[in-house]
Amino acid sequence: MRIPQRFAVVGCGFIGQVHAANIARHPGTDLTLVCDTDTARAESVARQYGARSVTSEQALESDRIDAVLIASATPTHAALLEQAVRAGKAVYCEKPIDLSLAHARDVVGRISPTRVPVTVGFNRRFDRSHQQLRAQLREGTIGYAELIQMTCRASVLPSADYLRASGGQMRDQAIHFFDLLRWLTDDEVTRVAAMGAALAMPEIRSFDVDTSVVMLQLQKGALAQLDNSRRTAYGYDERLSVMGSEGMLASESQATRGATLYQGGTIRQPGLYADWFSRVQETYYAHLDAFVRHINGEEVADLPGLLDGLRAQAIAEAAQLSLTRGTFTEVEHVAI
Repeated sequence: MRIPQRFAVVGCGFIGQVHAANIARHPGTDLTLVCDTDTARAESVARQYGARSVTSEQALESDRIDAVLIASATPTHAALLEQAVRAGKAVYCEKPIDLSLAHARDVVGRISPTRVPVTVGFNRRFDRSHQQLRAQLREGTIGYAELIQMTCRASVLPSADYLRASGGQMRDQAIHFFDLLRWLTDDEVTRVAAMGAALAMPEIRSFDVDTSVVMLQLQKGALAQLDNSRRTAYGYDERLSVMGSEGMLASESQATRGATLYQGGTIRQPGLYADWFSRVQETYYAHLDAFVRHINGEEVADLPGLLDGLRAQAIAEAAQLSLTRGTFTEVEHVAI
């Protein structure tokens, strides 16, 4: 029987607490240390799971842990990632690696020669419906991918404070789908064009958009489109479809309950998940499980790594530039 991997969670906000709960219940992990700039919050999480509250410096220097899960504020990710890797700890780092692609690239360049396991938090790869779509696409079920449609529409607006610190819709929301596009197609995006507006929350117009459409061209010729919204009036809506030379595959939005009712002249269908987390909650645990298996020496094909983090962010940066300039923008080719 394997000895559980001892984890420190750095950052005990909403996502940090999701990760802490998953680590605490996973049979192959032990939640040993928790850290947060809000010490009262860290102590509360520590008490809940029988862990110890410490500073991030103490956690990274501790010989009581084997791995670090970074769920702190985005501007702290890169420094914590580098420190953890240099300390020999396996790292699960929430996306993006940094708000600056150049800084993220520099940090990754310095740590990539190490053999320390690292994954970046693109948990959507572990959605079962998306995984089935990818498997069928790779089997050649619909021939070659030609046209990809992606939808990401959150149900409830985040706060303006959250949006101000998020890095923008391209880096915070759309980046998951830039990664999904690369992963689904085994291809790279070469150029993008983005259009956006602050329709749901006009007060953020000076620094962000809440509604956007992104067009993307891939190296092998396929075209893709992503529409994003920070709020709907009907539930969380996430969809992917790939049209190929011999048919189409689709990973649809998922209903929360029940069957469709056909009665009289009406059709009544069950509603969508009320929020994004209800829809994707399972994927966080699946990603953690895959990472733990990777740490233990298992080959895990779908695990997103440092290069995946950089390349998805390069697409996000090009899309952000396109929003500003109103032109097609070439995507920087990033290599390690």
